[in-house]
Amino acid sequence: MTKAAELAKMGEVITNGQVGGRRNMIINGAMQVAQRATSKTGITATGYYTIDRWQLAITNGGTWTMSQDTDVPTGEGFANSLKMDCTTADTSFGASDSLYVRTKLESQDCQNMKKGTSNAEKVTLRFWVKSSKTGTHIVELLDNDNSRFVSLAYTISSADTWENHTLTFPADTTGAFADDNGVGLGIHWYMGAGSNISSGTLGTTWHTTQANRAAGQVNLADSTDNEWYLTGVQLEVGSQATPFEHRSFDEEMKMCQRYYYRTPFYKDSGQGANETFPCVGNMDGTQTGAFMFVFPNVMREAPSAIEQSGTASHYSIRVTTDANGTSGPTAGGFTSEKALVNLISSGAGFTSGDGAFMRMENTDAFIAFSAEL
Repeated sequence: MTKAAELAKMGEVITNGQVGGRRNMIINGAMQVAQRATSKTGITATGYYTIDRWQLAITNGGTWTMSQDTDVPTGEGFANSLKMDCTTADTSFGASDSLYVRTKLESQDCQNMKKGTSNAEKVTLRFWVKSSKTGTHIVELLDNDNSRFVSLAYTISSADTWENHTLTFPADTTGAFADDNGVGLGIHWYMGAGSNISSGTLGTTWHTTQANRAAGQVNLADSTDNEWYLTGVQLEVGSQATPFEHRSFDEEMKMCQRYYYRTPFYKDSGQGANETFPCVGNMDGTQTGAFMFVFPNVMREAPSAIEQSGTASHYSIRVTTDANGTSGPTAGGFTSEKALVNLISSGAGFTSGDGAFMRMENTDAFIAFSAEL
């Protein structure tokens, strides 16, 4: 690139607001945070399994292990990557089959794209990828509010080698994003696609034709030797990719907790036991305690699901009138309503109205709340 061209690009970056402030629209693009697990085997259905904000979408696309890995591009400041490992192959996709890794952005966080206006902006996606499967791969942007798509291809040239790819997607003057906390933009890295979404010509401008969404995509599910890694994902407004915006683990965790929060477990409370006390409440009766969780960050919406792990013996109730700090009866069951959890003891012995707190006594125990897109 000539000096004049470099200066022109720099001017474009400044004009588009890409210098200073928050640039990366992606949450957890360095794959740092994995509240659920660092590895999940036997995946055959769509879901969030390991790294926060990163979902596997799968319809009859083989069986996979998804994990947070330490294989990263050298010297780029990354410590983790998302790894997909095929464990059961699918050599022939059906027409309606598909396989991709995706992340989703709230509509209100996509307003800077100015989509649906005459001032609509291009966006640039930059990422590091590594795979044993060379050939053509497709990344798609999905405008969920208006059911519009645009896709660009990248080529993995060398097997098992980290490559840095930059894709600039065109602006779209049709269809504005809603100003709400629903799904606005989805970013999809395809790993396999049936004919319903791949039989046409790749749609490199915004469109509504299903057959043009993933045309040319190789099948990463065709062998159990296939692996695929991703890290360093950055999406920013404008046509120029800037250096990756590294953020602290704490900052990424707080952003992830808007969508999913799992109670942490702190080993060794100082009383000779592995335990943690995630919430306080009061006794509703002689066997039931109502406990209110205070989330560390405002969640996207009232949690739509609660997860609880461990066995009954891993949970207990303690009341403030228990001067000696001995455990109350163990948990017999959980019911929940958003952030309120009722812990039902297996025995009586409490007094209604007693102040109480929940105790977890095993690293397998957790309570989690989901407000995922």
